[in-house]
Amino acid sequence: MPCGPAPGRVDGPPAPKRSGISGWWWVVGVLVVLGIGGVLVVGYVSDQVRTMRVSAMGGFGGSSRTDELREVVLRPAGTRNKIVVMDLTGIISGDPWDYMGNTLVTHVERQLERAAQDPHVKAVVVRVDSPGGEVLASDEIYQRLQAFQERHDKPMVASMGRLAASGGYYVAAPCQWIVAHELTITGSIGVIMQGYNWRGLMDKVGVSPQVFKSGDLKDMLSPSKREEEITSEERRIVQDLVNETFERFKSVVEEGRGLARARNEDNSGEERDRGRALARSWEDYADGRLLSGKEAWTLGMVDELGNFDTAVERARRLAGIQDARLVQYLRPMGFGSLFRLFGQGEEARVTVDLGIAMPNLRAGLYFLAPELVR
Repeated sequence: MPCGPAPGRVDGPPAPKRSGISGWWWVVGVLVVLGIGGVLVVGYVSDQVRTMRVSAMGGFGGSSRTDELREVVLRPAGTRNKIVVMDLTGIISGDPWDYMGNTLVTHVERQLERAAQDPHVKAVVVRVDSPGGEVLASDEIYQRLQAFQERHDKPMVASMGRLAASGGYYVAAPCQWIVAHELTITGSIGVIMQGYNWRGLMDKVGVSPQVFKSGDLKDMLSPSKREEEITSEERRIVQDLVNETFERFKSVVEEGRGLARARNEDNSGEERDRGRALARSWEDYADGRLLSGKEAWTLGMVDELGNFDTAVERARRLAGIQDARLVQYLRPMGFGSLFRLFGQGEEARVTVDLGIAMPNLRAGLYFLAPELVR
């Protein structure tokens, strides 16, 4: 008898085997969600505990300001002497970077306070890699670096990286010694105040402004004014602001370099250890142009050509010590910092723009870096 299938009946494909992998994906997904939630909760609780501790100690004054910083050893040594490395990188801005209102300026201030309180800290190396930024923030950092050197016998050396232009040079100027690589981009001594005029575009789409003002100059720098509506008085006022800040910039360079040379006179009788004096023609180069590290050295704007290790060695010599550990003060990772890791950057209002989108700059601010307003 034939053993084949019955007439009119067709066997279907075999049933697929069930796999347990899909079940494991659910487990993994739940664990990931729980892990992220746990990290956020721990971060939030740690921030709240730190906030309550600061409040209990009387706000941000006292030692609580510096207790939050974590000391990390970058280069060990068989001694208790320390050289603090302080980084000034990126755009110099006064904008807060967390919900507690901390800024680059306050972070610099706290690091300097910590270095001043530690008797084992013998010198500070300021590592600069910045295109510049806001005038006010740059000047506040300058004043804090200058005050630290006036109050404490701990030499400060600036180490310029790839870029220390405009505001980047502004914050390096007060340091007792400045080291730059031959290929460092520096200079760009100048001030710029710039905006966009949208009136032509507004006219094309049929939009016109309605302005009610208390004074003739209240809408000065308004992007909706026609070119012919900008009076000569407005232009003069804006230019005077720029010129005033530029004069301040030049005085910072002259004062910083002069005080640095005076501080170095007591360290050695040799001329090469006193640092370089500003060339008489240095102001001819303060027209916004970029300079290489070698050109800046020729003009006396830099004391020595070298790299970061050169700056560390110079700090050791100025401090009069044989060896030292390199340490750095880091901010603790908190709840607010986690959002920055996930890409939330709504708090930052100063951006480097390449022309793809409108730059998000605040009207009325003027800057020490042209690339911030283009």
